[in-house]
Amino acid sequence: MKIQEIVSKQKDFFKTQQTKNIKFRKMYLEKLRDLIIENENLLYEAIQKDFGKSKFDTFTTEISFVLNDIKYYLKNLKSLSKPKKVNTNLVNQIGTSRIHQEPLGNILVIGAWNYPYQLSLSPIVAALAAGNCCVLKPSEIAENTMKIMVKIINENFPPEYVYAYEGGIEETTELLKLKFDKIFFTGSTKVGKIVYKAAAENLTSVTLELGGKSPAIITKEANLEVAAKRIVWGKFLNAGQTCVAPDYLLVEESIQEQFLEMLRKYIQEFNYTSDSDYYTRIINQKNFERLIKLINKDKIYFGGTSDNEKLYIEPTILTNINWDDEVMQEEIFGPILPIISFTNFNIILNEILEHEKPLAAYLFTNNSEEKENFTQKLSFGGGCINDVVMHLGNDNLPFGGVGNSGIGNYHGKFGFETFSHQKAVLERTTWGEPNIKYPPYSDKKLNWIKKFL
Repeated sequence: MKIQEIVSKQKDFFKTQQTKNIKFRKMYLEKLRDLIIENENLLYEAIQKDFGKSKFDTFTTEISFVLNDIKYYLKNLKSLSKPKKVNTNLVNQIGTSRIHQEPLGNILVIGAWNYPYQLSLSPIVAALAAGNCCVLKPSEIAENTMKIMVKIINENFPPEYVYAYEGGIEETTELLKLKFDKIFFTGSTKVGKIVYKAAAENLTSVTLELGGKSPAIITKEANLEVAAKRIVWGKFLNAGQTCVAPDYLLVEESIQEQFLEMLRKYIQEFNYTSDSDYYTRIINQKNFERLIKLINKDKIYFGGTSDNEKLYIEPTILTNINWDDEVMQEEIFGPILPIISFTNFNIILNEILEHEKPLAAYLFTNNSEEKENFTQKLSFGGGCINDVVMHLGNDNLPFGGVGNSGIGNYHGKFGFETFSHQKAVLERTTWGEPNIKYPPYSDKKLNWIKKFL
């Protein structure tokens, strides 16, 4: 069946109103949960083939996210779907006002390769919970995970409700020509602009989860031991192929040497060697070569070794970096950590403000004034104080970018709202209405209207 037919059938199926039924939604969310659990080993095998990701990392950063999303919606779906009563202003009395969460209809989700299960299936879960029909286009770059998701979904779900579409750039381009009610894309800013332009042709709303150069600031007021340990973990998780990983560090000059030694210590302690069975490989040759070019050998403080055959790049720290270096011109998306030193906290905040708004930002300090300035001055999608990455694990927080790092957000209730239309309904009584708004008009009526409005 051609994808145009699938999309057409989904539009027809949505019109039957079946997906709006809470029991229907829960039934298929439970089915997806059971399928993930039943096929867990196949999911591990596929991602290991793609880029050597361990079972531990796959479960903690991918499968657990999807299962927790399903658990959240199964628990909260009734309350999320319930019309919300709001205040009715004086001019609309006697009446009641409610906001209804209405599913948008036919959704296209374009997933990313770096966390292929989480970034493909979590948006699908939110879209189904909100009552929509969905087409999933997993990333072809992680080929094996794409194939296993296509198999699991297409063998167990009716295509008029959920369908996974296999293919590459050509197939994605074909999809973008079709009219959807919502497009949800995770990936680079460059491709995000292409998706946004295509969506505009059909006036389709979008959520774009993009990226950017996410800074981490370490001041002399920080607990340096904790900061080093958490940064090493968050930066080199998935070999740095994480959209919210700290892209570069801004370290106060007076503690830089001490902090560098701590970073070195934890990299060695965590044993990110080429023989490690839990340190992820680079996804493909193209990305491997791109990353190698970003390593200035004259500025290596630690690391720098690589293995082309294994697509392995050792965690690498670069020092004496300035804003004009090549490694600072694009999102790194790999295990390379440039470090810029600073002497004045407020000046470095202003320097960050001169660049595009990042998806994430991090601050390590115990100084309350620095925390306040960081939170109030900088614009970023989301972040942490005294940690990295972990804000993603709280489904009470929205996840999304701002400016160049994205449009819209999701996770928890925010995901439900992303795939819903907030429909306003005012219901009024048929009695007790004054004639003040009806003609003929007079100065007296105008005076009363002014008091009401």
